[in-house]
Amino acid sequence: MTMMQASRTRTKLTAVASLGLAGAIAMAPAAMAEPEAYEFDTAHTAISATWNHQGYSEQSIYFTDYDGTLMLDMDAPENSSIEITFNLADGGFWVGTPEDDKFEGHLASGDLFNLADFPTATFVATSFETEDGETGTMTGDLTIKDTTHPVTLDVTLNKVGDAQGRKKAGFSASGTMMRSNWGMGYATPAVSDELELAIETELLGPEVAE
Repeated sequence: MTMMQASRTRTKLTAVASLGLAGAIAMAPAAMAEPEAYEFDTAHTAISATWNHQGYSEQSIYFTDYDGTLMLDMDAPENSSIEITFNLADGGFWVGTPEDDKFEGHLASGDLFNLADFPTATFVATSFETEDGETGTMTGDLTIKDTTHPVTLDVTLNKVGDAQGRKKAGFSASGTMMRSNWGMGYATPAVSDELELAIETELLGPEVAE
């Protein structure tokens, strides 16, 4: 190889390396995209727990006062983080009996939630698993009455779009928990220990870039 040929070869290799570096730099923002902040659209969110009442019927409690930090990465769900606080005292739940405070009072008592000492509950997601980006599982730590146990929910991403200039996502989630694990085993087994958890939610994200 002549000196001129060697020089040309080095020039070609340098050009290829430069193109590769430029491509890596161009791809870096997408690869390192940060999770985005979402918030509950409370007008289109329902969070409930359902139990069997002595074999006669299925009854539910709806949690109505909650807030949280929802950092979602739609492309890489494992990078997401979710932390929700449920404010249970002072009307933080609804059981469908507006004319009868007796049952709500019992739920608030030491037999069950003991809201005088533990007015809030929290859920902190610890892992997300999905194979197709649309269905999967979310596991997290649920803390009630200063007792923490893991709960796993099956999650479906229903739709991603935008509304009123903001990103929007809709999810359905369901799972189970044994309430006695959190010190709320009152009246079991006549009233089922297992609770069916259900979440239907629409979340609002950042503004849509024009």
